[in-house]
Amino acid sequence: MQKVVIIGGGPAGLTAGIYAGRAQLEPLLIAGNLLGGQLTLTHRVENYPGFPEPISGQELAQLIQRQAEHFGTRILYDEVTEVDLSGSPLKVRTQGNAYQTQALIIATGVSPRKLGGSGEAEFTGRGVSYCAVCDGFFYQGKRVAVVGGGDAAVKEALFLTRFAEQVTVIHRRDRLRATQVLQQRAFANERIDFISDSVVREIVGQQVVTGVQVENVKSGDVWLLPVDGVFVYIGSIPNTEFLRGELDLDEQGYIVANEQGHTSRRGVFAAGDVRKGVLKQVATAVGSGAVAAMEAEKYIAELEGRAYPARRE
Repeated sequence: MQKVVIIGGGPAGLTAGIYAGRAQLEPLLIAGNLLGGQLTLTHRVENYPGFPEPISGQELAQLIQRQAEHFGTRILYDEVTEVDLSGSPLKVRTQGNAYQTQALIIATGVSPRKLGGSGEAEFTGRGVSYCAVCDGFFYQGKRVAVVGGGDAAVKEALFLTRFAEQVTVIHRRDRLRATQVLQQRAFANERIDFISDSVVREIVGQQVVTGVQVENVKSGDVWLLPVDGVFVYIGSIPNTEFLRGELDLDEQGYIVANEQGHTSRRGVFAAGDVRKGVLKQVATAVGSGAVAAMEAEKYIAELEGRAYPARRE
């Protein structure tokens, strides 16, 4: 029996661990297999308050982890397979064990959205990647394509120029969606070129990727672009499949929660990118993690008949 269980080891979950630990709730954080979440896959974080110099996502995640553990958060590397939120206590089952808890904080984040076209699954790990930080090194002196037009796509395209001879950004609109500062850097980089109004219809190759079939969505023209690798950044899918039937989710699978992180079940709180309609940034993730932990503390105090302290440092 736990006081509070946190599902998810990204910035939101780890921050919830910091605040729940400081409240002496002895939080158990079930991190899955990737502590730090998608933050660890980010090469350069330069908009997180308190870090005027850029810091790697992995390093920032490690610092937050150390702080959470300092305040008593216990981290378990396991995957949650199902939950039962129909009553109290709440029940959480993992691949290795089962837990009961008074309060539950869900901070499972999101996973990369797949293209869904021919060749993607076949060549994943053999030329198709969703993490430039993980795989960029293997494309030294080669040509790669980045699919997408948002911040993530442009950031990773810039990172890939450290290794690749040429990086081609393919996006379906006539202009990028990335922030202006990132666009300016990308346009100024001679190793990056752009194909707009276009989508990837097929990824082709033999043992490894040799090219992508590109279609212009306005003209209908189709051609083969020779590349050695494809990096996909076309959005995200919330990691909530195990919650279907247990919590209210929107049509895309994001958790419906109010500003305090309260979900459709008492004692269950949501934090980070897995929530509906939130800005997907580290700063907003840690903020929502802090709020969720404080709301969980208040809820547990009510269950135990204790006064909830109004102060918060």
